[in-house]
Formats: sequence, structure tokens, C-alpha cells
Amino acid sequence: MAPVKRKLYQRLLFFLVFLPISGVLCFSELFFIKEPHDVTAMRKEAVIFDCQAHGESPIDVRWLKNGVKVVENERVYLLANGSLFISEVESRRGDKSDEGLYQCLAQNKFGAILSQKARLTIASISSFTIQPVSIVVTQGSVARFSCKISAHPPPIITWEFNRVTLPLTTERITVLPSGVLQIHGVQRADAGNYRCITTNIASRRRSTEATLTVTPAPYPQLPQRPRIIAGPQNISVSLHQSAILECLATGNPRPIISWSRADSKSIDVYNTKVLGNGNLIITDIKPQHGGVYMCRATTPGTRNYTLAAANVTVLAPPSLVEWPESLTRPRAGTARFVCQAEGVPTPQISWLKNGEKVHSNGRVKMYNSKLVINQIIPEDDAIYQCLAESEQGSVLSMARLIVVMSEDRPSAPRNIRADTVSSSAILLAWERPQYNSDKVIAYSVHYVKAEGLNNEEYQVVIGNDTTRYIIDDLEPARNYTFYVVAYMPMGASRMSDHVFQHTLEDVPLRAPELSLTSNSPVDIQVSWQPLPDKLSRGRVSAYRLSYRTSAENTASQVELPGEKTQHLIENLQPDTIYLLRITAATSIGWGEQSAWTSHRTPKASSARVPLAPDLHLEPLNCTTILIRWQLAPRNSASVQGFRLFYHEESQPESTPLQLRASDHTHTIGGLDPRKKYHVKLLAYNFIGDGYQADQTISTPGCVSVRDRLVPPPPPPHNVYAKTNSSSTIFLHWGRPAFTSSHAVNYTVRCNPVGLQNASLVLYLQTNEQSFMVRDLEPNTKYEFAVRLHLDQLPSPWSPVVYQSTFADAPTLSPSNVKVTLIEEDTALVSWKPPDEPNVAVTHYTILYASRHAWIAGEWQVLQREGSITMALLENLKPGQIYFVKVSASNNMGDGPFSHTVELTVRADLSGHDPRLSRGSTHSTAFSDGFYHLDQKSMTGITVGVCIALICIIICAFIIVCRGKNRKFSAVKYGEGVSTSGSAAGLPGSEGQAENTDVTVPMMSQNHFIDAKGGTNLMINSLGPVQSSTEKKEKWFSFSSNMKKDNKAAQNMRHSTTSYQPGTTVLTFEEELVMSENQPSTLQALLWSPGDTEGSSNSEGSHATGDSGRYSHDETEMTNLSSGHSSRPPSLSAEDSGDSDCSGPAEEPLELTEESPTERKLKESVESSGCHYEAQSSSQSALSLQVCVRVPECV
Repeated sequence: MAPVKRKLYQRLLFFLVFLPISGVLCFSELFFIKEPHDVTAMRKEAVIFDCQAHGESPIDVRWLKNGVKVVENERVYLLANGSLFISEVESRRGDKSDEGLYQCLAQNKFGAILSQKARLTIASISSFTIQPVSIVVTQGSVARFSCKISAHPPPIITWEFNRVTLPLTTERITVLPSGVLQIHGVQRADAGNYRCITTNIASRRRSTEATLTVTPAPYPQLPQRPRIIAGPQNISVSLHQSAILECLATGNPRPIISWSRADSKSIDVYNTKVLGNGNLIITDIKPQHGGVYMCRATTPGTRNYTLAAANVTVLAPPSLVEWPESLTRPRAGTARFVCQAEGVPTPQISWLKNGEKVHSNGRVKMYNSKLVINQIIPEDDAIYQCLAESEQGSVLSMARLIVVMSEDRPSAPRNIRADTVSSSAILLAWERPQYNSDKVIAYSVHYVKAEGLNNEEYQVVIGNDTTRYIIDDLEPARNYTFYVVAYMPMGASRMSDHVFQHTLEDVPLRAPELSLTSNSPVDIQVSWQPLPDKLSRGRVSAYRLSYRTSAENTASQVELPGEKTQHLIENLQPDTIYLLRITAATSIGWGEQSAWTSHRTPKASSARVPLAPDLHLEPLNCTTILIRWQLAPRNSASVQGFRLFYHEESQPESTPLQLRASDHTHTIGGLDPRKKYHVKLLAYNFIGDGYQADQTISTPGCVSVRDRLVPPPPPPHNVYAKTNSSSTIFLHWGRPAFTSSHAVNYTVRCNPVGLQNASLVLYLQTNEQSFMVRDLEPNTKYEFAVRLHLDQLPSPWSPVVYQSTFADAPTLSPSNVKVTLIEEDTALVSWKPPDEPNVAVTHYTILYASRHAWIAGEWQVLQREGSITMALLENLKPGQIYFVKVSASNNMGDGPFSHTVELTVRADLSGHDPRLSRGSTHSTAFSDGFYHLDQKSMTGITVGVCIALICIIICAFIIVCRGKNRKFSAVKYGEGVSTSGSAAGLPGSEGQAENTDVTVPMMSQNHFIDAKGGTNLMINSLGPVQSSTEKKEKWFSFSSNMKKDNKAAQNMRHSTTSYQPGTTVLTFEEELVMSENQPSTLQALLWSPGDTEGSSNSEGSHATGDSGRYSHDETEMTNLSSGHSSRPPSLSAEDSGDSDCSGPAEEPLELTEESPTERKLKESVESSGCHYEAQSSSQSALSLQVCVRVPECV
């Protein structure tokens, strides 16, 4: 019989252990890849809530707003990937507003899951709740203004003095982000009107003006003790936000401000800095930053100081520390899901089944963050989610319950009976099932308290060889409900009928705990608390109080009815130690008596000593008690302090603790569990000790795990985690001390802290005592736990250890960068953080520059904290075009800059709303200082340049051929000297001029050159000539008024003329003395008559750009590539119409003198069909313009 019994137990144990493990390993049918997040949007702006679910198709996605299904329309509809798109956000009142909480519900054949809640907030800014108030201060002291406003998102607050913006921080002026303006060392010049300006993406508001009046300081100035006029305030700050603690003090001499923590811990120097002259700001706040901070203002060189303190509470969103695991259970079985969360404030836990809230009923119960489903039916097969929610947010975790069906299952046990055996035991008996009773391998006995709600249900598994069982761990005088379930290998029966039975009363398990005090020297007031039900074990019918002096052996007794909780013993002797004890009785009999408690009555002459305090004791845990007291209201005697005595029952009294008169609480730790302690407290003054208050208290037992049928092995210990890189963490642990010859395997559980999807938890198997976890996310805090498996029986999880992977620098730039002109000289730039959830941003860098400054590489730099996504660009110049870009950075490095956004600041804003000019609508993308050119533009530029080069070659060839007919002697110039000259270019954007480098071989007067050697071209000071023997030839005919289109003109302007040594050149003659504003002859040689604006160099012609190099070729490329929307107005107007090659629209240059030589040359050139213009001063100068009819450019 024993082997059969053991075999049945083994089969049942394997069945109960294997099913939950298999359920955990197989569940991955449905989970979210992307979930919606909180969004703040402007009215009429488009919004997308992401939602992508992964699982077996088909997956149906629906959206809920405030728990109600979202109705689709033309403005609100679902995208193909399941995301919700709102084309124009509405902010109307009532249900028509789009503001609210949105959730995504995904469903497939396995069940449904609900996403986390995402709040849509419409950007707004309300009226001021606190306005600046006018003040009068003494010269040399401090002044403080404050303003406060409610806005979403939080606004940027700046201040104005007499309508002029104040800097955020100077030596004397500090502007706190909370809206406070501090002025130290006030001067007469500080007198005036102050107002604060609040700005966010929704609007901008100005407060009323407050006047600062400065009065002369008295002379001589008298010393003043330090006084804190604005101290820190208690604040609650969300995780990763910034906390600002203000401390503004005055005194003479000026006090020194210092900060410390009340718990004597050091202040975090990495996240904390002093702002201005003593204000403390904590950035990227974390739980360890919570506590009491003290500001201390000290007079220099003295010990005179003033303190002010404030508590910083760090609010943390809910995060799961234990989440439910998927289970596989047979029909009629029991499933238990456990879920525990932490956060500040403490989150509330609720349960969802297929996206709908679970309510308790007869089978389904929720208590202590547990969900218990009894008598499982097929409809219980679903996906269950644990929802932990608080004011700081919510977190979800899911698990699936798989119900195993069996057609050949037994019927329910019959004729169940329950008989009371004692005050703690009940005998349960039943008959075997009517059908398939031969297949039953075990029975499961279930029992629960009948009174109250959400009582925990207990279960005991027994073999199939008996139909009787005694439950012997029940509480006396309690009603219980029982039922039995029969198990077979592939399923369970329905539950049997329920039976109710109560246990008998018993004598009280323990006596009440006494509280003793005296109202006069001849009495003792005795009070006690009623016994809890677990200790009374029935209804208390009477109390017996015994007392005697310490010198007597016989005791007096007083019997009191069971409903009384206090008694006054009178006619006692003063200044005498009395011993007291009490016992309680039920209908069964008297319980155990308490130990003797001592109390000394006051002295008869102690009328002026303090009366006994009102004493309260409270156990905090099994080793710590909290003592609280208050002085009696009628206590007229002064108190110098308190004396506290405590000792374990039956142990000698310890030395008293001396407490200050201001103390009203004290904590005693290091006590033993389940022990009774006697506590005595009295107040004292200069006369002597006052009346004492005595009380006893019992420490509770520490939490213990309920005994199981088969105790599990102990968990691994000393789990150690070490970060190796941004994606790997090394784990090591110790094997528990137990002897076993069986192989031991380990399971490592790994997940990010606050994981919302339990199906994404990693379970890694190994048989070693160390493991390298790979493929982790950077800058992510993970939690690890290890359990061992011995003979298929798992141990509990080890204590959780936390470790973070190393961070990476941002790899993405901020998105959705927008620039809005909100005033004539002020713009608001806003952006969204990089879409990298595992990369922390500590600060943002904003670069902005006008077009002139951008060409010169002179960017203006702003930096903002990582929690701020807005910045003000002030003192912008009208009529300028500004470029703005933003990057994100952290301690590991800087991320890339965003695409550059262009903002045009209009020169005349009269009658124009500056808010309509949005840089984002006129933005142009840059890359390394160049505009992006499309294929069409590049093709046009290439063709135009090629045509221009061909035309120049043809013109040069014709000039050479013309010169062959002139009758002059040719001379060869043996050696050329090259130099560089500059010609004025065309005006670019913003009126700048481009320079073109020209290299020309120079020669002396009346010299000639044939660079190729052997040519018959002759050149003298009058120009090229032909030999009289040669026949004149005319190759082409040119017209001076030929038209060309706009793009061809640009290509002609931007082509570069370069003359190198060894080529045919013209000689010329020029005097060194010239007019200041008159171009040189070499300039006139390359001058375009239509280009009269670009005679001077641009101011930034040699500046350095982003890449560290700048050239005019780059500027030419930039100007060529600018589109219509980004082209400067001056350039667009210039190119709007067609222009002749010779520029007929411009006034011809005035000729002051025309020499015979020039007249002769002019006639020669005009005979070839080219237009010629010359300009000269007192000396002769030569200017030659070659014009070609250019075909229409692409």
C-alpha cells in the first residue's frame, strides 16, 4: 500500500508543478510592441497615438477614451497599423473636447489586452494666480518679486524692468524657474517697474507691473542678525524633474547661505547646484534625493545663524516588483495570480480580464494584491492583467490562464459532512464520486472563513485512499465553509456541495495588556484594549484584576464585566510600588493571567510636578515599536524633559532614556519577536519627577510562509550583478547549503524595472552558478532573480538585485523642431525629445544665427535642462533670416543636431500678427552648410555652366582670329610672371559681394608675348593687330542686346575666369594713381555692366562655417540651390525678369575722355558686332566686354 500511495503523491506533485511552469514558457500569443504615451498638443494640431500589437492574426484594435469606445469620423480615425490619428485637436467644452485618457485594446483568439493610459492635454496658459506686489526696500538690502501661473506645458518665466528684459542670472540678479526674481544689494538704479512674462507654445502672458522703491540706507549701518525672508517650502517633485529650494536672507553684514540634510547625509554634488546667492536646485531628481533640507544663514565670522527647513518628497510612478505568471490549470482547479507594485504614492492594484475589470464573486476573489479563481470553468480561459495605478501614472502586466479540458473527468464527491472536534479542529468526511471514481488519484480539500470579504482560501491535497480529513489549524469560535474536489491525471471534477461548520470557543489565549497611570497620589487608573478575535477565542464574559504592594504576598481581586476596558483603584498609599495583573474569561473558563506590572504612586507633596503623559504604543514590525505621547491638557507645571524606561517582561528595568521637552515620539528597535515589553514614561522639572504612565505591549511575530505539503528547496543566495557594457551584465550566485545527489538547474529571471508586459520577461536556463546576460538595452535598469530546480521542484526566487547597463550618447536629434515669432524681436523654439526611450537627456543645446552670422560660422548658443523642451530667442534683428537647430546631450556625449529651421523676421510688422510667421512652415533642410539640391536643379546648373564655358571659348577664339589681320610686329615674351587679381562679383543674398580669383601674366609697357610659340598674333599697347597681307575674316556676328533667361544669367555670373601662364593674353597700360571709387583697368576688363551693386567685398568673405572652412564657391552653390521659399527677397526680385548680356536696364558708365587710341580700338571692336564700353579718369583705362548669344538654358 505504501508504494502505491507514494506513486500517487509523485504523480500529483508532478501534475501540480509542471502545469504552471509550462504555462509560463508557452505564453506569447499577444502583447504590445508600441503603446501610447502622454501628448501635449496645440489646438488644431494633428496628434498620433501609437499602438502596435504582436500576436497571432487576426488582431482587432479598438480605442477607448476615458473608458468609452472612440467613434471614428473624418477627424478621428484609425491608421492601418492600429494607431489613432486626430487630424485637428479640438478643445471645446464637455464631451466634444479631445482631452482625456486614451487606451488601446488589442484582441485575438486568445483574449484581449489593454494598453497603458495616455493623456492628451491641449496646450493652454491661464491667468496669474500670484502677481508681483510693489515693495519698498532699503538701499543695499534684498528685493524679491514672485509670480505664479498654471500652464500646460510649464511656461518659461522671464522678467522685465521698465519694459526691458532682465538677464536670467547676474552678480546681483537671480531669476528662478519657479517665477521668483531676487535682487541682492539693491541700488538706486534698481528702482522702477517690474513684471514677469510667461511663455509656452500656447500663448504669452504679462503680469501687472510692481514698483520697487529704494530708500536711503541709514548711516551708520547697525549690525543685524541674519534673517531668512524667503525660505524653502515643502515640495513634491516627480521623478527626473527638477526641485528648486529658495533661500533668501538679509542681515548686516551680508549672511552666508549653506545647505545640509537633516539626516546628516551628504548632498548629491552631481545633480545639485546653487543658483544665484543661495538657492538650491536639484536636477534629474531620484528617490535618494528625498528628505529634509536645511538652509542656514550665518553672519560671517560669528556663530549667529538662522535655520529654515523643507521636506522634498520624490514622487515615483508605479513599478512592478512581482508580476503574475501565466498558468495552465484543469477545469475545476484553482488559479492564483500574484502582483505587487511600488511607487510614491502607493499604487492601487486592480485586475482586468480581456481588458475588462474583474469583480469579486463566489469563485473569483481579490485580496492583498492577489487574484484567486476557484472552480475554474472554460470561460476563465483568458488574458488577465494586473493594473497598478496612482496619480503618477499606471503600469500593466499580463498573464494568461489556460484551462485544460477533459471529457473523461470524475463526478463531484458526494454527501460531504463536517463535525466540530475542538476549538481549532473540524472533521470533514465525504463519499467517492459516482462516476469514474476508480480514476481519482487525489482529493483537494478547500476551506475559507465564512465571515467577512476577500478571505483567503486554503487548500490541502490528500491521497485517494481516504475520504476523511481533520483540519486542525482553525481559529476558535469561527464559522468556516468547506468543499472537496476530486482529481484525475487530466482534469478535476466539479466542486462538491458546500458545507458550513463552526469551531468551539476556547479560553482566551492571552490576557489584555495594561496601561497604568495616576491621577493623584492615592489612586491608579487601569485601562486595557479588548482582545482581538484571534486571542479571545470566543466572547469575553469577564475580567479579573489583581493588585498588591511589592512588599505584600496576598493580592486583592476585582471582577469586572466583559464589556469594561478600564477601572480606577482608589485609597492607595502614596509613593508606593504596586503590582497589577489581569486575566480574561470566556464561557469555557479563565485564560492565562498576565505577568505582574509595577507602578509607583506619586508622592503626596508632588502637586507641582508634571502629570502623567497620555501614552500610546504601536508595533511597527516584529522588532520595532513606536512610542507617542502628549501632555495632559490640565498640566500646569513646566516640563524640562522626559525619562523613558522599557524592558522585557520578567527582566530587570533598564537605564532610562533622557528625551527633550520638545520630543513627542520615540522609536525603539532591536526587540525580539513575540515578546511582551513594559514601557514607562514620565515628565520631570526642576522640582522632581512627575507622574508616570505605564503600559505593556507585545511585539508581533515576523511574517512566515505557510507550511506546504512538500517544502521547497532554499533559494540561491549572494546574487551579485556587475555591468560589463551597455548591453551585457554578468551574474553570479551561491548554491544554498543543502545536501542532495540530484542535479541542480537554475533559472535566471531578467527584466527592465517597471516592465509592463510580463510576456517579455526573460527566463534563462543554466546549470552553472554564473551567467552572462546579453543583448540588453543601454542605460536601462534591470532586475535579476535566480531560482533553482531540484527534482522538478522549484525554489522561491532569490532576493532581487538591480543593475543598470552603461548609457550611450544620443544617436537621434530632437524632433518636431518649431520656431514661432511671438514678438517683433522674440521667437519661441520648441521641440520634442529624441525618440530613444533608453537614452537619458541631461541638457539640450540650441544654436541660432542670422544669415550673415551663419556664413561667418558665428552661432549663438543656448543650453536648457533635459526636462525643458522650449527656449526663447530674444533680441532678434528685423529684416533678418535666422537659422535654428537643436541637439540633445548627456554625460556620455552629444547627439546630432536637428535639421536647421529657418525663421524670417519681418522688417515691418505693422498690422501683422507676428504669431502667424512660423519658422516651421518655411523651414529649409541643411546638411553641413549646404542646401540639398534636387536632380532637376543639378541638371540645369551643369548644362548652364557647360554652355557658358563653350561661349567663352568661342569668344576667345574669335578675338584671336581677328587679331591675325592686324599689321604689327610680333614679339615673343620669354618669361611670364603670374600674379593674382580680384574682380568684383555679383551681389549675393543680403547684399553681399562675391570675389573671383583671377590669375594673369603681367608684363611691362610695350612688351609683347606669344605664349604658344610660333603664332602670328601681335599685340601692342593699342591692342591686337592683324597683318596687312592677311585677308580679314568674319566668323561670327554678335549683337549687344541679345536676351538670355534667368538661370543662364546665374550660370554666367558664377563661372570663374582664370588666366594661366603660357596662354594668350592682352597687354594693357595703367597708371597707379586712381580714383578711390573707380575700378582698376583689370577690374573693368572683367566687369559686367549690369552688376553695379557688388563692388565691395562681403563682411564675412573669409569667415569660418560649420565645417571650419568657407569659400565663395560654397556660397555660390548655396545661392544656386536655394528654393523659392527660402530665397531672400532681394535676390528673388533681381532674378524675376530677363536681362540682357550687356545690362540695358542699367545706366551706361559716363566717359570722361576718349583718346584717339581708344576711338580706334572701339571702331575695331564694334566692327565685330560686340558691344563696348570704356571708362577712364585722367589716365587712360581699358575695359573690354565680350558678349555671346546664349541658347536657352535648362
